[in-house]
Amino acid sequence: MMSTLQQIRANLLPGITVGLVSVPICISLAVASGATPVMGIITAIWAGFVASLAGGSNFNITGPTGVLAGLLSAYALHFGIDCLPILAILSGIIIYGCYQLRLERYLMFIPSSALHGFILGIAGMIIINQMDAVLGFATPTKAPNLVAKAFAIAHLLPQAYLPATGLFLIFFAGLMFFAFKFPRLPGAIVLAPLGIFLGYCSSVGLIPWSFQTLSSKYGTIDTAIIQMPIFQFRFAYIIPAFCIAGLSIMETLVSARIADTLTKTKHDQRQEMLGLSLSNIVTGFAGGIPATAALARTALNIRSGCSNKFSGAIASVCVGLIALLALPYFSFLPLTVIAAILVFVSFRMLQMEHFIHLYKHDKKHFALALIVAFVTLYDDPVVGILLGAVMAMLILMEKFSRGDHEIVLQSLQQNISTEADTVKSDTLVYSIKGPMAYINARAHRKHLDNIPATITNVVIDIHDMHFIDADGAETLVDILQALQIKNVTTVLVGPSPRIVHFLEDSKTYKTMQQQGFICATLNDAYFRVHHSIAEKNVTI
Repeated sequence: MMSTLQQIRANLLPGITVGLVSVPICISLAVASGATPVMGIITAIWAGFVASLAGGSNFNITGPTGVLAGLLSAYALHFGIDCLPILAILSGIIIYGCYQLRLERYLMFIPSSALHGFILGIAGMIIINQMDAVLGFATPTKAPNLVAKAFAIAHLLPQAYLPATGLFLIFFAGLMFFAFKFPRLPGAIVLAPLGIFLGYCSSVGLIPWSFQTLSSKYGTIDTAIIQMPIFQFRFAYIIPAFCIAGLSIMETLVSARIADTLTKTKHDQRQEMLGLSLSNIVTGFAGGIPATAALARTALNIRSGCSNKFSGAIASVCVGLIALLALPYFSFLPLTVIAAILVFVSFRMLQMEHFIHLYKHDKKHFALALIVAFVTLYDDPVVGILLGAVMAMLILMEKFSRGDHEIVLQSLQQNISTEADTVKSDTLVYSIKGPMAYINARAHRKHLDNIPATITNVVIDIHDMHFIDADGAETLVDILQALQIKNVTTVLVGPSPRIVHFLEDSKTYKTMQQQGFICATLNDAYFRVHHSIAEKNVTI
């Protein structure tokens, strides 16, 4: 087993790699979140360091992310930029409450289709918000929502400043080139210094093109790893903080789960929740913005050879050193280069194979994902993901309401299977699959009400019924009574103790049990039906 010093040495290179990549990306994501570049750096330093050491994953890299960027930009626009550190503290406290109450398991019930639709909407939100920089517009395009803004920008395309658009295309193509040709060498490390050089040349007039830079928007970026926030609490922050906390938990746990898949390891989910909580609280007090695990940087951490959480801590220290030594130089970074990084990050957020799979195999959830994306863009990200969760629940309920079952028709008198021949069949085997509850009980009742008139024996197999509620139990008893009224020999097979608990007070069930019509196996049920047929023949 390696010592602490050996683990630090083994994770030094992955940590430095992630740290170098994090600086331009975190600056870009902070801008996309409506914050200042320095707030992004502060978040990368403190959130990354605390989450790495206090969390339960060896691989997660925590900091500003694209998933939160759209949400934070809306809150920064509505409440002002000073709200972001307070929201980080509040969301951290809420996450700690969820940790104590073990609520993270319920937040993970949101289906992947709704989550991917939300990510698609956030990616679209980032891209649309960056189009002003891509087209070189000096002032942001005004519109009531992002869908309207997209149409407004489309009408303004002839007014684009072509040098800025050309620079965006060159840098975006460069980032894509590095991603596919040299995946172990992130393009941002190489291209960000080149962008800073071009921005400097533009600022001093060495090139004929004028590019907007971070300094033109925020002024000179001063070196800082802590900025005391303005502590001004407002009750209006509560709901946004809950939204941020929920998304942070989901994104962090999803990232940790994917990291486990890539590395064949298992993270401590409870500890990861605690680390996320503490990282947001510390970041807020340091003057940063809400943070969560970043899947792209986590994947880079793994590809770079990370084996321990020290890598994330080293990355945060690396970001801090760069902030102390070279942060003012980033003020020359052109906004169009930042737009290229953000659009690239947006594309990397998407998992197109998931949408392709949904389109091929589950059209309803594919449509759900697109609806969530549209609502996220048109109205609000939180409304989008909540709508997706509700729609997914309704789709699931509609599926359950059909009553999952299997029917086999037999002629036990001749002891031959005649599944396709309903005329000669005298026995129907009805197998209930999954739960029987208020949502699907009527469907099972309807199926058994419509059995062919030639059926004189029914075997109801509930081996695969793993759950029943009061409505389901009441309906099952009604089914047994209705079949007996029709003079149909009825056998119930395989009730588990949990199911018996719901049925044992029923007079119908007790009578069937006394007469031997409650059986443990299908073979026992067939024997009981044969015996019943023989008794009827003797009577005749």
